[in-house]
Amino acid sequence: MAPEKPPCLPFLMLPLLTLLLQQADPRSFVVDRERGLFLLDGTPFRYVSGSLHYFRVPRILWADRLFKMRLSGLNAVQLYVPWNFHEPEPGVYNFNGSRDLFTFLNEAAIANLLVILRPGPYICAEWEMGGLPSWLLRNPKINLRTSDPDFLAAVDSWFKVLLPKIYPFLYHNGGNIISIQVENEYGSYWACDFNYMRHLAGLFRALLGDKILLFTTDGPDGLKCGTLKGLFATIDFGPADNMTRIFALLQKYEPHGPLVNSEYYTGWLDYWGQNHSTRSIEPIAKGLENMLKLGASVNMYMFHGGTNFGYWNGADEKGRFLPITTSYDYDAPISEAGDTTPKLFALRNVIGKFQEVPLGPLPPPSHKMMLGPLTMHLDGDLLGFLDFLCPQGPIHSVMPLTFEAVKQDHGYMLYRTYLSYSIFEPTPLWVPNNGVHDRAYVMMDGVIQGVLERNTDNKLYLMGKVGTKLDILLENMGRLSFGSNHSDFKGLLEPPILGQTILTQWMIFPLKVDHFVKWWYTFKLPKRPQPKDPSGPTFYSTMFPILGSAGDTFLYLPGWTKGQVWINGFNLGRYWTKLGPQHTLYVPRPLLLPRGAVNTITLLELENVPLQPQIQFLDRPILNSTVHRILSLSPDVQNDTELMELSGH
Repeated sequence: MAPEKPPCLPFLMLPLLTLLLQQADPRSFVVDRERGLFLLDGTPFRYVSGSLHYFRVPRILWADRLFKMRLSGLNAVQLYVPWNFHEPEPGVYNFNGSRDLFTFLNEAAIANLLVILRPGPYICAEWEMGGLPSWLLRNPKINLRTSDPDFLAAVDSWFKVLLPKIYPFLYHNGGNIISIQVENEYGSYWACDFNYMRHLAGLFRALLGDKILLFTTDGPDGLKCGTLKGLFATIDFGPADNMTRIFALLQKYEPHGPLVNSEYYTGWLDYWGQNHSTRSIEPIAKGLENMLKLGASVNMYMFHGGTNFGYWNGADEKGRFLPITTSYDYDAPISEAGDTTPKLFALRNVIGKFQEVPLGPLPPPSHKMMLGPLTMHLDGDLLGFLDFLCPQGPIHSVMPLTFEAVKQDHGYMLYRTYLSYSIFEPTPLWVPNNGVHDRAYVMMDGVIQGVLERNTDNKLYLMGKVGTKLDILLENMGRLSFGSNHSDFKGLLEPPILGQTILTQWMIFPLKVDHFVKWWYTFKLPKRPQPKDPSGPTFYSTMFPILGSAGDTFLYLPGWTKGQVWINGFNLGRYWTKLGPQHTLYVPRPLLLPRGAVNTITLLELENVPLQPQIQFLDRPILNSTVHRILSLSPDVQNDTELMELSGH
């Protein structure tokens, strides 16, 4: 038998060569503690990043915002993942449409941006309940952000869905995610539960492996409870803070790593009832330059803020309840409408001193549209639509129940009872122990009597005969996202008291207002007889075509008080014109139907309607009610721009 030929040498060498090539040029992002810097594929690297929240920007506009960030000189984008945005009910997951995180990651890759991911589980972000799903509160004894077994079980279940989906996008797997944050500013939370942080770190390692860089972020006062051995520590501060002192404090916890400011504040958020926040350009640019001179990596929060559409705004508690506005403009370098600002160009000039900035001009501002005035038409008061708003009928309970107890996450809920005796003298109605969360509109036989609010001791004085119908519409103004040591339940947390009598025997209507708005105007259900003088929460609508070129625009609601707006069935967000500072709502062009089609706008006005129930679309925002004069809606002066002085962008 002839001797067997030895295998071809090149054939034997091919797997070895492949292995050697893989080892010679692996994709990696690591900390070099000997030199105190990051290494990207073995090369010293510093990121200059900006925050953008995909959940605050319509999906069709993601690419535009990311492209502008890259042209600004950034080489990374930082983003949160809000748990409640993706798991609306336990075990029900949504990664479609505007929730398609993975398409966003791909869009960032196309824009040549690396990704710094912050999946929580708590994210703050001035987002509803800090990103935690409100269904957690259906267990009233749960201890959030601790090693409470009930909370950990929910977190584990969520991350066992999310993190495997993230795994292919890790940098060493060929993706663009270079680092992942564990929790978020945990040192600012009351619990200081290291077992909880260790559990999260172990879970992340088990699901993502050992190669991905895991880090923490805290303010200067939170490093003690927010950092954990084995996790890279970073810090956050703004341009007015003492950079030298704060970085020295960071180095006590991270002595050999590169300096990182994970949230360098370019602006600030807005609360209803306070002025629009702005931050001067010069100190922000100077602070960035000083950090870059030190070799620090920086993420600017926010680089583009976006919008709290729908009911997604959060709230703070700083001595009192402070709900956050619909606009999340943040006075950021890219405005709420996606336009470049002088702040962006100043920061771009600074970045260009330290690393290459892509050539080419930034895109001009998007086309803005003006339209109106438009007259709104009365559709009917909210109480007249209860059959449609709550088709399953009311829940009967001796005592009032919270939103969470009846599985109502957002929006509005109606509580109804009947007077069991007559009251002939004005008698106080009040709710003890700050039991209104957050705003209650009180009606008797359909007539508005007034408003009860959270964190106030106000009372309403009522009279009525036995059998009088008492309705209390409760509005959830957004769950606390920061500054709370307790769970933020919504609704009537205590039974109301009329005089000396605790009111009982309630009918509770969880209202599906968004569903109603969508189907009512789609199928044009028959309208009910309308009162001449509507009282209390009332629906208005109108239809309008766009005859010219459609563009981004800003809905202006002069004289309206407070409520919610839908355009073509999309929940644009809250307005509170009477309080401010925000007087316009951003309307992205993709929400509007093009020429030839008819658009529908719907308002739920909760309190008072102006004598002229009109609206208008402007080509600029009004974000600070203290520095403008009301624009006349008279057609012969509507183009006179000298009537208005606008703040913001």
